[in-house]
Amino acid sequence: MNVIDQTPARPATVNLSRRGFLGASLGSLVLAVALPGRSARAQETAEIVPGTRVGAFIEIGADGRVRLQSPFIEGGQGIFTALAQLVGEELDSDPADFIVENAPPGPDYQLGGFRITGGSHSVQASYEPMRRLGAAARQMLLAAGVARLDVPVGQLSTEPGKVIHAASGRSLSYGELAGEAAALPVPDDVTLRDEADFRWIRQPLKRLDIRDKSTGKATYTIDVQVEGMAHAAIQHAPRLGGEPGRIANEAVVAAMTGVQSIQRLQGAVAVIADYWWHARQAVEALQVTWTEPEPGTPNTMPADFSTTALRAAQIAAPGPGIDAENHGDTASALAAAAQVVEATYDAPLLVHGQLEPPSTLARWNADGTLDLWLPNQAPDVFRNVAAQVLGLAPEQIHIHSPLLGGFFGRHFLYNAGHPFLQAAFLARAAGRPVKLIWSREEEFLRDSMRPQFVARMRAGLDDKGLPVALEIETVGDGPSVGQPEGVAKTSVVEGLREKPYAIANRRIAQVVHPYPVTLGFWRSVGHSMNGFFYEGFLDEIADAGGQDPFTLRQHLLSDSPRHLTLLDTVSELSGGWKRGPYTAEDGSRRARGVAMASAFGSELATLAEVSIEYGEAKVHDIWVAVDPGKIVNPAIIRAQVESSVATGLSSALVEEQTYENGMPQARNFDGYPFLARYQMPRVHVGIVESGAPIGGIGEPGVPGTPPAVVNAVAALTGQRIRSLPLSKTELEETL
Repeated sequence: MNVIDQTPARPATVNLSRRGFLGASLGSLVLAVALPGRSARAQETAEIVPGTRVGAFIEIGADGRVRLQSPFIEGGQGIFTALAQLVGEELDSDPADFIVENAPPGPDYQLGGFRITGGSHSVQASYEPMRRLGAAARQMLLAAGVARLDVPVGQLSTEPGKVIHAASGRSLSYGELAGEAAALPVPDDVTLRDEADFRWIRQPLKRLDIRDKSTGKATYTIDVQVEGMAHAAIQHAPRLGGEPGRIANEAVVAAMTGVQSIQRLQGAVAVIADYWWHARQAVEALQVTWTEPEPGTPNTMPADFSTTALRAAQIAAPGPGIDAENHGDTASALAAAAQVVEATYDAPLLVHGQLEPPSTLARWNADGTLDLWLPNQAPDVFRNVAAQVLGLAPEQIHIHSPLLGGFFGRHFLYNAGHPFLQAAFLARAAGRPVKLIWSREEEFLRDSMRPQFVARMRAGLDDKGLPVALEIETVGDGPSVGQPEGVAKTSVVEGLREKPYAIANRRIAQVVHPYPVTLGFWRSVGHSMNGFFYEGFLDEIADAGGQDPFTLRQHLLSDSPRHLTLLDTVSELSGGWKRGPYTAEDGSRRARGVAMASAFGSELATLAEVSIEYGEAKVHDIWVAVDPGKIVNPAIIRAQVESSVATGLSSALVEEQTYENGMPQARNFDGYPFLARYQMPRVHVGIVESGAPIGGIGEPGVPGTPPAVVNAVAALTGQRIRSLPLSKTELEETL
């Protein structure tokens, strides 16, 4: 475990300018530069002497090492490595020599005016700005080389980490030039390297964090220690909105080994102790009488809430809802159709279940400032909320963002869903630093769920069996940020609207049906369930019209070469499309399913091959063709697609959270299974670089997996599964 003895030194306050603006199509990077006099210059830092700090993001030390402050939090998705490749490409510095760290809060580290890690947008937002950042730094180093070597800039070039004057054989390392470069203006215009000349972009470079993670050196919030800290564990009210009343055995628990104090918090009780295990044993022993909120109180959980009743209410909820897409005349086309196909699908609540449980280390300092170490996906949001609640100025709160042990949307700020304020109150009460860790049971109790949804679908077919109309009403609610009332939420309808299929008449709508579960963003968000709804129903349309589902997709995408290429690629990867059923070499009966996904700027085609064993679906192989537009690191793309397939398959086969009497029925992994190792298939990834604007890659592999598997199951068994997970249904092969 890494021990932090004191707060790291912070850069001195500087006068920041917005000069040195570098534009980008997906956002903008502002180079925050000091104004020593009349000209904008790179900020020189006291931490690296001599050194140069180009903007807030990059520092080059006297030893030539490049330190990059990442505006995006590393949580296993590989953003540190990708950013090093983008900057290193234009800086002409080996990404393997970079030191990349999570940046602190502040406007200097915002791209496009905001800063979050999520939505698969990190590399999308960084692709051009970070390249421009590297190019600006390289240009400044070349200018410093001109002054030092007394030659025209046209005679200079760079090789990794140094400026070269080929005619004389002289060279200077970036470290030697760093101090002089710091005094130069930040260039407003830079020239980017031609993509044909890339040295590091497009290469499968090793992850920068892999050695530390493999050797246990990597630091997560639960690893951090500071001098004199205590530990805390918590017990929440069984239902959100309950408050602690009488504690029957408070004196007995206070006398337990290691216990320092018992604290009452909003909606919870906590124990502060010498060690976390002592704190947990003590807090779980507390016999608390919980008060119930008044009926109708906002942000509370009623005692009669159940997911079974919710599903019935969603199915019965009246339409037509709020249109998210309305193209053509869907009602007339349905009325005139030769055949109408109808189906109702549903998907359950899902937990996040990230490996690292929620935790926060809080330390109040003698000057009234507060240090918080916490897993998070939006440092500025947490700092601002903490400042508001605790009565501090944002500058008095220092957010430290260690590596994330998985996140998948869990570490945003949700109602009652994060321990950071609890830790701050406990540290204030204890008069010493306190690290609060939620047990897995408390995590499941206060997790923010992927929403439960019902989708009601109708399609009209012409006399050739081709779809001419499609209507989907999805019933439920979802998380949102900044969307106005009366508009269908993006998190609800993404993956349903604006699909690339050429269906002339279509209406996609949200029937708003709120319920008291805390809802959160989940890996691929609305795509995760809507891919199952849409692509599963598209296979039903194919069957009703006597069409092969793969051929139907080709027909509906005939005007989209990008999507046709993906279908061709995934077919070639799998040895050619065949739906089945057919007999495999091992004698098992198998079938295949296909699905498409358009998510976060990337396009994918997925094939799955399944058999049936002991009444359950066994997935043997999954093939994915992915087109992210542009490639930064193909190894990271493959890894993210493979892990996304695992996430999607887990949700398809086994995952489900249910509520009864207002309480989640699964409180740990024994009651909430994830995909087991034996259930993980072989995953084959084909990467297509179309040259389209760069898309995200951390999530797009999720939504195509459930429908591809379900479609394969339908081909093999004749059973059309419209409700996940598959484990609820006993499957039988068609004889």
